[in-house]
Amino acid sequence: MLVAFSIVPIGLGSSIGDQLAEVLKIVDASGLPYKVNPMGTVIEGEWDEIMKLVKKCHATVMKTGERAITTIPIDDRKGKPNRIDAQVKSIELRIGKSLKK
Repeated sequence: MLVAFSIVPIGLGSSIGDQLAEVLKIVDASGLPYKVNPMGTVIEGEWDEIMKLVKKCHATVMKTGERAITTIPIDDRKGKPNRIDAQVKSIELRIGKSLKK
């Protein structure tokens, strides 16, 4: 299962980097495969472990603020492990070149 999530702390001003750094420390310590991008983080794993991780990240942001918006799209496909890299490689093969990462 791939889960992309983003957490936007509300009411802290225009800089949210400190809160997001705390979230990414949690993600990194989880041991799950992940990729960070400018708009969120993609994690690969099983439902329960991912949801527990996202819940912990959301709770961490809520400790320093009054409001947070967490968005979670899920791509669940049976029998396809290692999709966090394989999906991008599949597209690169189709277009015949590497994409920016």
